Amino acid sequence: MSCCGGDIVAEKASGTSEQWARVARADEFARQGDVRPDGSVHHTLSCPSIHCGNCISTIERELAAMPGIRDVRVNLTLKRVGLLLEPEAAILSVVDALEGLGYPAQPLGDADQAASGEAGRELLRALAVAGFAAMNVMLLSVSSWSGADGATRDLFHLLSALIAVPAVAYCGRVFFRSAWTALSGGRLNMDVPISLAVLLATGMSLYETFNHGAEAYFDAAVSLLFFLLIGRYLDQRMRERARNGVIGLSRLAARGAQVLGADGSVAYLPVDEIEPGMRLRILPGERIPVDGVIREGVSDLDLSLVTGENEPVTLTEGAALQAGTFNLTGPLVVEAQKPAAKSFLAEVSEMLGAAERGRSQYVRIADRMARLYAPVVHLLALIAFVGWLAIGSDWHAALYVAISVLIITCPCALGLAVPVVHVVAAARLFEEGILVKDGSALERMAEIDHAVFDKTGTLTHAVPQIVSAPFVSIRQADIARSLAALSSHPASRALARHLGAGAVLPLEAVREVAGRGIEARIEGGTVRLGAEAWVAEIASGRGQLLDGSGIAFAEQGGAVIHCTIREQIRQGAAPMIAELRQSGIPVEILSGDRPAPVAAIARALGIDAWRAGQTPQDKIERVENLKQAGLRPLMVGDGLNDAPCLAAGHASIAPASASDIGRAAADFVFTRDSLEAIAFARAVSLRAMRLVRQNFALAILYNAIAVPLAFAGYVTPLFAAIAMSLSSIVVVTNSLRLARFKAGKADTAAKPAVPSWRERTA
Repeated sequence: MSCCGGDIVAEKASGTSEQWARVARADEFARQGDVRPDGSVHHTLSCPSIHCGNCISTIERELAAMPGIRDVRVNLTLKRVGLLLEPEAAILSVVDALEGLGYPAQPLGDADQAASGEAGRELLRALAVAGFAAMNVMLLSVSSWSGADGATRDLFHLLSALIAVPAVAYCGRVFFRSAWTALSGGRLNMDVPISLAVLLATGMSLYETFNHGAEAYFDAAVSLLFFLLIGRYLDQRMRERARNGVIGLSRLAARGAQVLGADGSVAYLPVDEIEPGMRLRILPGERIPVDGVIREGVSDLDLSLVTGENEPVTLTEGAALQAGTFNLTGPLVVEAQKPAAKSFLAEVSEMLGAAERGRSQYVRIADRMARLYAPVVHLLALIAFVGWLAIGSDWHAALYVAISVLIITCPCALGLAVPVVHVVAAARLFEEGILVKDGSALERMAEIDHAVFDKTGTLTHAVPQIVSAPFVSIRQADIARSLAALSSHPASRALARHLGAGAVLPLEAVREVAGRGIEARIEGGTVRLGAEAWVAEIASGRGQLLDGSGIAFAEQGGAVIHCTIREQIRQGAAPMIAELRQSGIPVEILSGDRPAPVAAIARALGIDAWRAGQTPQDKIERVENLKQAGLRPLMVGDGLNDAPCLAAGHASIAPASASDIGRAAADFVFTRDSLEAIAFARAVSLRAMRLVRQNFALAILYNAIAVPLAFAGYVTPLFAAIAMSLSSIVVVTNSLRLARFKAGKADTAAKPAVPSWRERTA
């Protein structure tokens, strides 16, 4: 075999190795994809190189133009890219495109957090070196400032160069790397003018040193880097603080669980491999890995993640559990109901992480400004340089002014004005048990001027309380329990809970009639559970039909059994309604229930406008009519039938007990019982929008003052670096004020339950 042949074999082997590595990498990314019902695939990638508003606009603009990509959203705080791909699109081609743009991507996981931590450590090391170099160079510069000349001055300039040049090369990597990547991709970013300014200042200083010039600017170049790094590091730290809610939440997720096999075997599976229907053994001290139902055991659990209450809750067989809750005392056998990717914890993480994703009008303004920044600032610097030469200045002074213009014109404040507020607001809402879908929802919530509420499950608890169930025999109770167990209606669930555990009888020909109830056959006869008039059709004589809250049961030819229901108003409902009305927001109820119970709830809460017997279409028409009248309605609902109406509202909110579709359609989801979450969400949204407007005003005011001063030659490069860093810090600090926001708390004491029609007329 010739040496050439050996090289060919080696090349082939190398190529095969690279191909296998590429296949493995593609598989790693593909495993994290979430397949949607329509076949599209959602991916979330970590891109640690994202650091400004220009990065967002570049990535979104370039990737959106690629075939196979339906949607792309960049999260600046988390440094992540969310993608929605067509079924046939290859994720690796998107990863390659990101790398070509200068934003290497990696799958989410521990490496994601490690990369963020390493970026912070790199900034801190560079900051320390720049600070040390700046102090020494400025000390050496004292001789020049004191009048040293000739060989003495040249010696001190040379010593300054020996310190400054290595310091600039090491500390400026953060900016140079980003600038080179942008230029290699044929574009500009905010680090290009910064790098140009630093290199020009250093180059001018070297030129002066080797040509025995009177002045050198090594102190300005190194101090410039020092203050730029201070701003970049503080921005990194503040963003870490803003993202703590998401990162801390991800740490609550269990890594896996012990799965019980049908033959009694036990095997540990990672959480991603746990599927619905699997039975999991959860020991004390372990977290629930996925949403599930207790099948065996009794234990105290810490539900603070879901309810916000620190008191342990004792749960037993049949109780539902959410992922992330903590088992305190007893072993449990839990049946998985959802995969980890669709669990409550995953839903919370997704909504919290998406806080800055919405494209509100303020985000669109900031994006456009960030996109214009690089070409405009370079043009301004060129105009300044040419202008100063034209009025007779030497090239040193003209270049000095141009460097100041390059540095002081900063889009960072504008780029940070919106997303930081959105992230901090989402974290503050999460502390109060409220999840927000995206940043634009905050803007819409702040604009509402009308409120529409569903009744059952929203103003009242989803499962009402049965106060009277006068069954005359155990057999009747067993039949009613068996029917109730097969129905998802809140009244049926309340009856099943009221009757407790017992025999489940074999029923035949079971059918549920919408708006009526559930029917079946047993021992040759028909039995019904549901609306009283419908149930009475099979009874022996209609008897007295009650137009009120209740559920009826009857066997064919038997008597009607009236079960009385008492609806319980949610905690905080009355104070919340009062606060909305004090803010000038009219409130109304749209309910599918009968007029009597709707009127009772409306009267108890002081709501004058209400409509009963509303179908989903009726609710949508009402909301659309409000919007056509120029109003911006808030829709609050929980049921499957409320989902279209939630989507139609200007803003919408649903309780965590809502249906999956209802939660998906809502802009906000509150996980605690009290309805005061609605008033708090609105208060935070109003405050967030005020802070966004303040940030815009601060950013525009800064640029309006700083740029003309730099253009006129009144600003040195050092002062420009300080001013640019301070502008970003001021905007972020102003945004963080929202983290301490506290709305006025109204009385949240539980109100007495509204009596039923039968009880009021007894």
